[in-house]
Amino acid sequence: MATKSKVLFLCTGNSARSQIAEALLRNLAGDSFEVFSAGTDPTEVHPQTLAVLEKFGIPSTDLRSKNVSEFADQRFDYVISLCDKARLECRTYPSTGKKMDWHFEDPVQRRGPNPFEVTLNEISGRISMFVLIETKRKAPKVALDPTQFFKSLTDELRLRCLMLIQYEGELCVCEMMAALQDEQPKVSRHLALLRKNGLLVDRRQGQWVYYRINPDLPAWAKVVLAQTTENNVGFIEQSIHQLEAMGERPNRILQHCQSA
Repeated sequence: MATKSKVLFLCTGNSARSQIAEALLRNLAGDSFEVFSAGTDPTEVHPQTLAVLEKFGIPSTDLRSKNVSEFADQRFDYVISLCDKARLECRTYPSTGKKMDWHFEDPVQRRGPNPFEVTLNEISGRISMFVLIETKRKAPKVALDPTQFFKSLTDELRLRCLMLIQYEGELCVCEMMAALQDEQPKVSRHLALLRKNGLLVDRRQGQWVYYRINPDLPAWAKVVLAQTTENNVGFIEQSIHQLEAMGERPNRILQHCQSA
């Protein structure tokens, strides 16, 4: 078995950017890289760091904040700084095969909506390029056609379906009907199309079908859906109230929801 290349991500506090980078690279190419992160002045892993990783299905259970001195006697194939302060303080990090300097805005200080989601998306893009270049892997086939993705959002009913499922986590057809005050065949057709286009996945519980956002969507698509929903809750507010007025919600254990 080929030896894995060792990568160390550096930032000041080792609380957000470097932790996100560590989790992303390990998740994307853990078969090729042994990944670590550290800080020049470490604090604690920011709660929003763990929350955003969990939101996008990236394992984070082993993350902890560490001082760069913990790795003083180790050799790394790559040492990658993610902020200017770490770049300056670790300009001559010893035992380094390749030193790289990336820079991403601190999500804690970043203005605008969903700063941690935006930062994760930016780092994810850079790491994807890093893996392709440094492992000389072939670029993967596009798993999600962006044209098809955005076309899926152009129908108002489909968009409401996606936003409601993003908001609720998982819904079945009878819940969607109650929320949208629409007929089952029409709702089912739209859900089937979203599943066919890769935006939704379903699961069967007995004869019933439940829908959720596809956890294997690329990070950029997840960010689009999350930001669209979080910044436009008013668009689905009435549907949320209609869902709440449904009364007794389907019990996923008792399985008394209407079939799709």
